Amino acid sequence: MNRLARKLIATIGAAGTVLGLLVALPQQAAALPDGQALTPPMGFNNWNATGCAVDEKLIRDTADLFISKGLKDSGYEYVNIDDCWAAPERDPVTKRLTHHPERFPSGIKALADYVHARGLKLGIYTSAGTVTCAKTMPGGLDHEEIDAQTFADWEVDYLKYDNCNNQGRPAIERYTKMRDAIRKTGRKIVYSLCEWGENKPWEWGKEVGHLWRTTGDITDTWAKMVDILKKNAPLDKYAGPGHWNDPDMLEVGNGGMTDTEYRSHFSLWSIMAAPLLIGADLRKVTPATFDILNNREVIAIDQDKLGKQGRVLSNKDGRWTFVKPLANGDIAVALFNETEVAAKIGATAAELGLPQRAGYKVRDLWQHKNFQTAGEVSAVVPPHATAMYRISAGHDWSWQQPAVSTGLELDSPVPGIPANLTPAGRSFQVGVFATNLARTPVFEPKLTLAVPPKWHARLVRTDRRWLLRTGETVRAVYEVTVPATAPDGFAKLHNGLEYAWAGASKVKLGGEQELIVPPMVPGTVSSLGDIRSAVESGGYGPIERDMSNGSYRGNDGKPLTINGQRFAKGLGGHAPSTLTYYLNGRCDSLRTTVGIDDERDERQLGSATFEIWADGRKVADSGLRTWRDDAVQLSADLKGARYLKLVITDGGDGVQFDRGDFADPVLTCHL
Repeated sequence: MNRLARKLIATIGAAGTVLGLLVALPQQAAALPDGQALTPPMGFNNWNATGCAVDEKLIRDTADLFISKGLKDSGYEYVNIDDCWAAPERDPVTKRLTHHPERFPSGIKALADYVHARGLKLGIYTSAGTVTCAKTMPGGLDHEEIDAQTFADWEVDYLKYDNCNNQGRPAIERYTKMRDAIRKTGRKIVYSLCEWGENKPWEWGKEVGHLWRTTGDITDTWAKMVDILKKNAPLDKYAGPGHWNDPDMLEVGNGGMTDTEYRSHFSLWSIMAAPLLIGADLRKVTPATFDILNNREVIAIDQDKLGKQGRVLSNKDGRWTFVKPLANGDIAVALFNETEVAAKIGATAAELGLPQRAGYKVRDLWQHKNFQTAGEVSAVVPPHATAMYRISAGHDWSWQQPAVSTGLELDSPVPGIPANLTPAGRSFQVGVFATNLARTPVFEPKLTLAVPPKWHARLVRTDRRWLLRTGETVRAVYEVTVPATAPDGFAKLHNGLEYAWAGASKVKLGGEQELIVPPMVPGTVSSLGDIRSAVESGGYGPIERDMSNGSYRGNDGKPLTINGQRFAKGLGGHAPSTLTYYLNGRCDSLRTTVGIDDERDERQLGSATFEIWADGRKVADSGLRTWRDDAVQLSADLKGARYLKLVITDGGDGVQFDRGDFADPVLTCHL
């Protein structure tokens, strides 16, 4: 009996279920020996952008755009159709799936021919259940052989096999049956196990499919992208040629994140050797989206033949360093800043596993420039950004421009409050610095700081240095004052650095930090949902006002309802969610009712805790609330507090359906 079988016996109690799983277990402990997916699959899937609004024109247009926009040349090859492509019922005679007559009037085989004629491949979707997730078409459960043969007859190249409506049947049994059915057809089909990570498919998936989902569905939000990253990143040891961890499709270009955040999304999926499946409607995206998706230097890290998933070298306070060995001996590094303020992140050559050398060549994969370093690989990474490098220990490092790290330093005056919140009428200090990381010295370093119009910056102190040797730093400190009349909203500080090296002309570098001037709360008794927050983030989409967090693919929420009790006013979020307000000591109390919203499907899920914080102190806590619980009231004393923070946290069992409501929130303030 193999180790996986012993583990299943130890962890699953029902004897009948255990027997069914053991019968379904593969006999080999190696990845599928069919030579497919030796690097992570690259392509397109429509679901993130269109959901069920899919038709053959979208698929044909996407195939054409793969050619005209250079995506095929960048390595993208699969054009995949998700749910809702089939007729609602199987053919009454053959029992086969058939194409939806309005959405795909030409049929799937004709569509496959169109895609193949362009040197691309076609993918398709079904679920290992009685019906698919959208409940618009039959699923593949107990129809594995006829469905696999149908897909093979249509010359499909890729199958995404979802997990909805599975009747509680064991996952390994269901997914292995489809694997065997695909093999029986004799056609090579890349097999994607969309099992959502519920049964740890990374422990058995490589014997069954070519890639497996490690998490629930992604959404086009910063919080959800980071949440999925944190679940997928620790699984690096399970990935390799022919068997990949899949943290779900790319949201790049769908509009819910900034281009900086999308570059992070793309960089992090690439360093993790994740499948790169475009989830945006390419007919509608911006040129910046194509620039991100076509970054071949970043793609090369994802597609490296060694097939290693990058591992987390360090993660402290949201400052991440990933490292990935490459087939030619180079090392790829991603420096990711999860936080709201610019942060210096890095590692030494020794920590990265590089051999000892006098210097190294560092290729910046987003700037497309080469630099030299004496051993430290670091950068001041803007908020939500990722710097990505390819590092070589060759002998041509000395010809490269010195790597000099420069940036801003901000300190939060209140624990737990983003340091980039800068209220009108107040002053704060900003540090500007530069560190020479190179073996070659740099000369005459000059630091500058530029502030928005009508803001004031006063130089408090500065270092006077003519020469910066390896590892040396120059620093200046400014006091910045925000005018009392400054409008609330976003503003930017710009830091600059100028230096010379080895007789070359002056080098100019710079960076920026986005600041938020928070709105002031009114001096009255108000519903908190009617007041603009300073900053907020929601786990599955934005925080909703006076409705629940509909969250999925842009769906609107429903009236706030907690265990049958409806509320007209309030805030609807999905864990993990945070809202921050600037009070400036003008408020006395907050009173609200909290609980898990009733919006869910037939699965009875949802648990969270609700917290109220004042200036870094927790002043109210609901304790664990589940979907079974009635609403509970919270009251918080806010006297003298400058900042108010509301938090919805995961209840400890995953965040699915953790839709939480702050209902009837009454904030009492004074002038």
